[in-house]
Formats: sequence, C-alpha cells, structure tokens
Amino acid sequence: MLLGASFLSPWIAPYAEEAQSLRDQYQPPSLRHWMGTDIKGRDVLSRVLYGGRISFAVGFAATAVSLVIGLTYGAIAGYAGGRTDNLMMRFVDLLYGLPYMFVVILVLAIVGRNLSPQHRLWVLFAALGAVQWLTMSRIVRGQVLSLKQREFVEAARALGAGPGRILFLHIVPNLLGPVIVYATLTVPAVMLQEAFLSFLGLGTQPPQASWGSLLADGAAAVNPVRIYWWLILGPGAAIALTLFCLNTLGEGLRDALDPQARRHG
Repeated sequence: MLLGASFLSPWIAPYAEEAQSLRDQYQPPSLRHWMGTDIKGRDVLSRVLYGGRISFAVGFAATAVSLVIGLTYGAIAGYAGGRTDNLMMRFVDLLYGLPYMFVVILVLAIVGRNLSPQHRLWVLFAALGAVQWLTMSRIVRGQVLSLKQREFVEAARALGAGPGRILFLHIVPNLLGPVIVYATLTVPAVMLQEAFLSFLGLGTQPPQASWGSLLADGAAAVNPVRIYWWLILGPGAAIALTLFCLNTLGEGLRDALDPQARRHG
C-alpha cells in the first residue's frame, strides 16, 4: 500500500508537491491537511507521498546495483576456486575494512557537488549500490561452492557446456532463493542510509524531496518555543512502517525459501 500510494502520488495526493500557501504555514493536522503543513504552507501528506517515490526508487535501484555486482563477483569467485577465489575474497575483506558510509559521503561530496538534482540522484543510486554488494558476494560464493560439485553440474560439464554456461544457466538459477531473501533485506537498509544522507543534506536536493530530507526539514523547524511535531511524525512514521514491512517480508521469504530455517523456526 505504501509503495502503490507513493508511485500513484500525482493522482491521489490531495495537493501538488510544491503547492504553497503562506497563510497556511505550520498548520497542525486537520480535515483539510491530514498531516498538517510546513513553513511554506505545503501539505505534509502530499510531500510524504511524493517523497516516497524517491525513497523507494533509491532503495530498489541501489539494491539492483548491489545485486548485479555481488552476484557476478561471488559466482565467479566460487566457481573459479583456488588462487582466484582466495585473491577475490581477500579484496572483499579489504573493502570490508573501509568505512563504507564515509566512502559514499566522499563520493557525493566530490562527484555530485556540481551536478543537477536529477544527476545527483543517479550518483546516489550508484554509490549506495556499490558499497552494498560485499555481503551478497559472500553469500553467492558460499552457495556456488556447494552447488558446483552437484551431479547436474557434472552432467552439464560432461555434455560439453563451458564454464560460463554452467555458471549462469545451471548454478545461478539454483541459488536465487537466498539471493532474493538478502535483496529484500537490503532494500530497507539502503532506504535507511538514504534517509540518513538526506538528513545530513547529502542526499536528495530541492526541489526533490525524500523521507529523509522531510525529516531534516522537520528537525530544522524544532525550536525551544514550539515543536511542530507533525513535520517529524509523518515522514518518520512512513520510514518506520516501510522498514518494518520490508524486514517482515524478508523474514517470511527466508522461511519460505530456506527449508532449514523453517525447520529450526
């Protein structure tokens, strides 16, 4: 429902994303504005719906980037074995030692500094996806190591199939269960990281808005005189509910696709 509402926001949002009314600034929730208004009189509910498009897009796009890199890298390492596998996994261990969020912040600060908001968003997709593939590659490698000794692989090899065909047409389709589960759990992690970066002002830039940038705007409006709580409650509840739903979905898929996990549960 959250995903559908976000991507249908141009048709179901009560107001346009940037529709302003200075007479209505800082209005608390009411029948006219269900989640209140911000400093420019913009409807918070509409901005939460529109902001969900950016948050979901970042989560899914960055996960897709990490999935392609991690699946390819881990599959090649596990199937090659020997020195190649050892060298590739030591490289992964080296990258694990780097503060990946610092790397993302550095990339956004250097590469995305002079870019338009649309192009900066693509850099955000790539940067977050490029640091999320490490665990995926380890999962895939472990699965490939166990599958490449199975009888169907030996049969394909005996029929003259090459390494590439065996790997991507016979082995990879048989490890999609764990990959799908981990990808489902990666989406909320990426969305939370995007919210953190946008909260710091390094993610989405105006006129675009995500749930993280909406939280940052709400936090900036907090002062000792008055707390405009609805500016934080709306996007905060959207983030929390989405993360809970996606994590629950990932756990359910793990139980459904992993017989051992279901048996131990």
